[in-house]
Amino acid sequence: MSLAQDIEILKRIPLLSDFQDDQLRLLAFSAESMDYNGGQRLFDQDERADGGLVITNGTVSLQTRGQDGFQEVDTVGEGTLLGETALLAESRRPCRAEAVGPVRIIRIRRALFKRMIQEYPELARRLFEQHASRYQQTIAALRPIGEKMAELQQVNAERHSKNDSE
Repeated sequence: MSLAQDIEILKRIPLLSDFQDDQLRLLAFSAESMDYNGGQRLFDQDERADGGLVITNGTVSLQTRGQDGFQEVDTVGEGTLLGETALLAESRRPCRAEAVGPVRIIRIRRALFKRMIQEYPELARRLFEQHASRYQQTIAALRPIGEKMAELQQVNAERHSKNDSE
């Protein structure tokens, strides 16, 4: 795949959408391109994550460990970023990723990504704003669940109090 094609794929990644073309070019040029054959593992569940993987071609099966071995929970393809959190902070892989057929990825190590953010402080500010907005949306979505849980706890406490007095 050419550098221009890699840049076009990177542009579609929401985390990277604010990057300018020259920044994406630098990122694509500095990152590693890797090829996998069907059945090869890109990473394993609970493995230390040192960065993100952008799928530029092919399909990847995401699997989690269950009582009877690994079960597929999703399949993802071109333009998917695996390990967004790992680009920003030390983390572990939440699942196993396995190539379904031939797969090509761009591997962006956390050290490279952090260096990019240090070189371009406006990117760091936009990334912070983007993540803050997502956290606020998550909190807003969870608020009704928290309120319902509080109601259920109240009903349960009243039920226990009534049973204790009988």
